[in-house]
Amino acid sequence: MCRSIRPLFNYEPPSSDAEIRAAARQYVRKVSGFTEPSAANQAAFDQAVGEVAETTARLLGSLTTKAPPRDRAAEARRARVRAALRFPSR
Repeated sequence: MCRSIRPLFNYEPPSSDAEIRAAARQYVRKVSGFTEPSAANQAAFDQAVGEVAETTARLLGSLTTKAPPRDRAAEARRARVRAALRFPSR
C-alpha cells in the first residue's frame, strides 16, 4: 500500500495539492488498516487525511535544498528502467 507514496520534495513544478492529498490518503490507509473506512469511521478518516495533507504541505514549504529540482519525466523514466530490470518480461 505505501509503495504508492512518492517523494514530493524538490520537483519542478512543485507537488500539487492533489499529489499531497493522495500521499496523505495512502499514509492514513496504512496506519488505520482500512482500504476504505466504514461509514462509522469515514469522518475520522477524512479528518486525518486533511490534517496529514496540511502538515505535509507545511513541511514541503519549509524544506530547503541546494540540489537542483528533479524532473518528473526523468524520474518516471528511471523508475520504468528499474522496474524492467527487477521484473523482466518473460
